[in-house]
Amino acid sequence: MSDRRGMSPNAPTQETVQTIHHWSDRLFSFRLTRPGSFRFKSGEFVMIGLEVDGKPLMRAYSLASPAWDEELEFYSIKVPDGPLTSRLQHIQPGDTVLLGKKPTGTLVNDALVPGKRLYLFSTGTGIAPFASVIRDPETYQKFDQVILTHTTWTRNGLGYGLDLVAKMPEDPLVGEEAAQQLIHYPTTTRDPEYDRNFGRITHLIDNGKLFDDLGVPPLDPEHDRVMICGSMEMLNDTKERCEKAGLTEGTQNKPGEFVVERAFVG
Repeated sequence: MSDRRGMSPNAPTQETVQTIHHWSDRLFSFRLTRPGSFRFKSGEFVMIGLEVDGKPLMRAYSLASPAWDEELEFYSIKVPDGPLTSRLQHIQPGDTVLLGKKPTGTLVNDALVPGKRLYLFSTGTGIAPFASVIRDPETYQKFDQVILTHTTWTRNGLGYGLDLVAKMPEDPLVGEEAAQQLIHYPTTTRDPEYDRNFGRITHLIDNGKLFDDLGVPPLDPEHDRVMICGSMEMLNDTKERCEKAGLTEGTQNKPGEFVVERAFVG
């Protein structure tokens, strides 16, 4: 790494890779050291990257760890020719990753008005911010039910979420609450033999199967709150269904019934 002395106070810090897990040939997660001064809200994202040819190459990544965690976790896709991920996928424990200093984002509890149920609609690596949200005590204080949906092409893409939810009862802060309030609803769109659920989450909303399976009524602005993270098509289609059901989009300055993260698309 180059000598970064004299750089801006907002320059990224150099953090050390603690662990890395390859979930498939397309997906991996890793954990970094956390600076003592680094603060964020569960559900936010931050810029991370590597130094390439003497310059920082940075991209926005959701923080998959909860705000109280002593380390920082990230979940990433592997893109063979991606400027960053083609390099990032090869990191090893002990390597250095650059970490930005300004976390931000819309997928935070503060952007939603209180309700009965919280839906976390995700596709692919869009589950990352919700890995943070479902491990935050505030989430279970604010909502009676927390419903995490995760849609991928095939079952190979579900491993991170399945492992995460399986370990939730052991969570030191929210294990007991999660056991009572958290529901996991994984689906695939190109794996019809997957023995749990098949189809796009928007189709399962439209035909009512999602709500029938969960034993709850359709989306209702009086009781339901929604966070959405995934591809642009998925964001637009799910947002359309939220608005059709009468939910209004919120921000931290003006909380509403649903929020969308657009930092990773377009």
